[in-house]
Amino acid sequence: MTEPATLDDWTAAVEAALGLAPGTVDTDAVLDLVREVAHGVMRPAGPIAAYLVGYAAGAARTDPHDGILAVEELVNGWESP
Repeated sequence: MTEPATLDDWTAAVEAALGLAPGTVDTDAVLDLVREVAHGVMRPAGPIAAYLVGYAAGAARTDPHDGILAVEELVNGWESP
């Protein structure tokens, strides 16, 4: 029987599958972003925001941390209906 995979193991496997260098993803920053959006806007918005930050960073070849900061700023000013 093999040991269960950790989040780090999973992240490393996904990075490899996508052709990314090991350690490309800042998992703490992504999890913090998803949590903030999920609690500040609505739960399903968290993963969508994370996807959009990654998509925008890839399309524009920018640092994803800039996108994270922009979305966090948006969440801080968001008023839920």
